[in-house]
Amino acid sequence: MSSKMLKIGFVLDDTLDKPDGVQQHVLTVGKWLTEQGHEVHYLVANTVRTDIDNIHSLGKFVSLHYNKNNVRTPVPASRRKIKKLLAKHQFDVLHVQLPYSPFLSKQIINNAPEGTAIVGTFHILPASRLHGYSNRALKLLLGKSLQKFDKIVAVSEPAVHFARRAYGVSAEYLPNPIDINIFRAGKRIPEFNARKLNIVFLGRLVKRKGLLELIDAYNHISDDLAKKTRLLICGKGPLKQRANHSVRVDRDVKFLGFVPERDKPNYLASADIAVFPSTGGESFGIVLIEAMAAGAKSVIGGHNPGYASILAPQPYLLFDPSSREAFVEQLELFIQDDKLRARMHDWQQLAVEQYDISVVGPKIVKLYKEAMALNEPKDVVELNAES
Repeated sequence: MSSKMLKIGFVLDDTLDKPDGVQQHVLTVGKWLTEQGHEVHYLVANTVRTDIDNIHSLGKFVSLHYNKNNVRTPVPASRRKIKKLLAKHQFDVLHVQLPYSPFLSKQIINNAPEGTAIVGTFHILPASRLHGYSNRALKLLLGKSLQKFDKIVAVSEPAVHFARRAYGVSAEYLPNPIDINIFRAGKRIPEFNARKLNIVFLGRLVKRKGLLELIDAYNHISDDLAKKTRLLICGKGPLKQRANHSVRVDRDVKFLGFVPERDKPNYLASADIAVFPSTGGESFGIVLIEAMAAGAKSVIGGHNPGYASILAPQPYLLFDPSSREAFVEQLELFIQDDKLRARMHDWQQLAVEQYDISVVGPKIVKLYKEAMALNEPKDVVELNAES
């Protein structure tokens, strides 16, 4: 089995047209697997992009507010269409992104042919106790389909614990990967030259990401330090107008709008301080490792479990974004202390290596093959053991 090229179906209840973290996980792993010679398919909700092979759009979706995000969930998909696709392709592995919808992924799981290994990656951590309760309710809707998984992993240790607590499943830790080489190719943007230190925020302009707290803290750093810096806001979202109106007139703040994936490494490479003040609901923090890989001089983040799973070895890098005093102190410390920025940069350049797809990818293939071994008929397993 070790040299066999696999046919893998990634299962996602959302569209691949969005650049969110789960989509980036699926596409990064899928691209690497394809480069290794495996055949990769994407079983997803309605997707219009055509730059990726083997996309199977299996259902439409509706937008909901969940875990302090606007998320999309599919409406019931055609069982006939799903069964026909699964019968045609006979996947070795179905890799499902958890938690999942009863309307698409559950139907794929329940109709998977005997002998197809089912693997899952658990991606979320609830932003509040209420969202934790809603996950327990979702568990009831998913029913026995949760028992069909051969292997489940989670992107952080906090996500491992949540999977066990909310869904009653046992998961192993396997981090979100990125392609480090893509981000290491990032170059500092000439427009944002070294005359000032660049403080860079990149993410959705929504409450959970801490943008308003960032602007409030930046408004309250000392005037002398403010003159030495500029704040670059990269992203779009419903808080843009409110955030823009809250900026002090004597602060250099630029709202740069949505940044395409191809340009993201350059903006992150331009950061002297990359700041991600998320207040919660983070299971991992893929943008942190993207910024580290791009060579941001230092990457700091809100003290939530997902971000702490990456930054906790260096406590200087974590802070409480809900405390103006703590946030201002954090910004002023990293603006003033060149040696601290350099020391944290050196640590981050070493720490980010463990998240490269060249390291994580082989572990995913190993996971697939372990799951496939669990699906082999008993007589085949015994024969393999004897040989």
